[in-house]
Amino acid sequence: MEPDAGPLARVLRTLELIQAAPGITAARLAEKLGVSDRAARRYVGILREAGIPMESVRGPYGGYRVGRGLRLPPLTFSATEALCLVMAVLDGHHDANDTAGPVGSALGKIMRALPEPVATQAESVRRAAAPAHDRAAARPDPGTTTELVQACSAHRRVRLAYCSEAGPEREVEVDPWAVVVRHGRWYLLCWSHTSNGRRAYRIDRVRTVEVLADGFDPPVGLDPVAVLEEHLAVGWEYTAEVLIDAPHPEVAPYVPRTLGRLEPVDATTCRLTGTTSNPRWYAEQLASLPAPFRITGGPEVRAAARALAHRLLAAAGDGPSD
Repeated sequence: MEPDAGPLARVLRTLELIQAAPGITAARLAEKLGVSDRAARRYVGILREAGIPMESVRGPYGGYRVGRGLRLPPLTFSATEALCLVMAVLDGHHDANDTAGPVGSALGKIMRALPEPVATQAESVRRAAAPAHDRAAARPDPGTTTELVQACSAHRRVRLAYCSEAGPEREVEVDPWAVVVRHGRWYLLCWSHTSNGRRAYRIDRVRTVEVLADGFDPPVGLDPVAVLEEHLAVGWEYTAEVLIDAPHPEVAPYVPRTLGRLEPVDATTCRLTGTTSNPRWYAEQLASLPAPFRITGGPEVRAAARALAHRLLAAAGDGPSD
């Protein structure tokens, strides 16, 4: 039985119950609301007077449902549902058809609010779509993400229990600047007081979040995406320096910030300097540059580029297979 609430709250709760369970009976509504059958019917009448199309069917299989029409009934999302819906839009969530989960529940509310012609088409797409799971994506816990987003908005310091890929779980205190999504992975861009430096933590590796009393002021004019990509390009094990035989304006659109810093040398040449944990990946990115280049620094990246060249020559039948 529902806890006691005011009449307006019970009317809104009536709408939510009917949306969530089309065909619900007056008796079931009354039980959920903790009121009499008569009161439940009165709340349905109030919804009709407010212009919300309410349909009722008599008989043993009858009940109430929200009718289709031009006036959409209001949608009410929980914080978790709303965040999951945003996550689904951003990175193509693979379990949006799971009606028991928060993403499927939120999507179901939207489907019930659509006019009949639109809802029929949308439901057909929903049932037919079978998106493959992106194995490279790392979706974090929605509750954890909600806490971090709220801490960023409120400018409140947090204490995280964080488990890195190579090490044990540890505690860090950070000023959370922004939550950034990049290629299916969610990062917390922040200033770490524990490490005394700028950091980007994978949110799927955050185990707990404790919001602290201390506040902070984020950097003025912060571009979270640009700062994150620059951060991901520095501090790795292997260095690289590349001279590119083309003017800086022509090359810049093809060099992502994750490869490092691109600077002009003169009117016809520019230099790329960066670091990486994966020389093979770095060499593969360089291979897509639309201009001649020379790797002048970083023996590991140079060796990886040489191995890549041999593989490509072998594949084309123009070089050794080793």
